[in-house]
Amino acid sequence: MWDLKGQTAVVTGGTKGIGKATVLEFLELGARVLFTARNKQDVVNFEKELQDKGFEAIGIVSDVSVQEDREKTVHWVQNNWQALDILVNNAGVNIRKKALDYSEEEFQKVLNINLIAPFELSRALHPFLKKSKVGTVINVASVAALQDVGTGTPYAMAKSGLLQQTRSLAVEWAQEGIRVNAVSPWFTETPLTEGFLKQDERMNGILGRTPLKRIAKAEEMASIIAFLAMEKSSYITGQNIIADGGMSINAI
Repeated sequence: MWDLKGQTAVVTGGTKGIGKATVLEFLELGARVLFTARNKQDVVNFEKELQDKGFEAIGIVSDVSVQEDREKTVHWVQNNWQALDILVNNAGVNIRKKALDYSEEEFQKVLNINLIAPFELSRALHPFLKKSKVGTVINVASVAALQDVGTGTPYAMAKSGLLQQTRSLAVEWAQEGIRVNAVSPWFTETPLTEGFLKQDERMNGILGRTPLKRIAKAEEMASIIAFLAMEKSSYITGQNIIADGGMSINAI
C-alpha cells in the first residue's frame, strides 16, 4: 500500500523545484499525473525528460492565477479522468522586499498566486475530488506562515492564509471523503530560492538556525507530499507538517 498505483493527480507548478520532484515521486509510485506550469517551453522540456526516464505524464500551460487557465485544467480532468484523487497546490511566487517598498501590483500578485489561486482551483476541482471518494488536497505552504523568516510580509500573509484555508476546507469537506493537509518547508533547493541562497550572509544565517545544518532537497518535500496523498495517511486531515530541519524548535 505504500504506492499510488492507479491514482490520478494534478500538480501545479510542476516543472521546477518541489513541484517537479513531486511529479517524479508520484510517477515512480504509479500515479497518473497532470502537471501545470506557466512557461510552455518548461512544459515541453519536462515532458521530454520524463519520456527519457520511461515515464508518461501530461503537462499543460496554465497560470493558476488566471481563471481561464484554471478552467483549462478542470476541463482536462473532466475529459480524461472524470474523477481526481490528488490535488497538489504547489505553484508559488515571491517578491522579497520591505513592506513599504511593495507596489500594489506586486503584493497582489504574491497573494493571488499563493493564496487565492489554491482556493479557486480547489473549489473548481471539488466535484472531481468528491467523485474519487478518497480525494486529497495537499497545499505547499511555508514556515514563513508561522514566524518571520525574512521572506517578505505578503508571502508570509499568503502562506498563513493558506494554512487556515487548509484547516477550514478539511472540516468542510470531510463529510465528502476529501482530506486537506499542508506541508511547510524551510529553505529548500529550488529555483525560487536559488538567488537568495547564493548570498553567503543569508545562507550562514539559515544554517545557523537549522539544527541539521543543511538546506532541504526538493525530493524530501515530495516524499512528505506523497505520504499525505496515500491511503496510509487516511486519518490525517487539516494538519500542517513542518519540514524545517528542526529550525522551529531551536531557541538558541
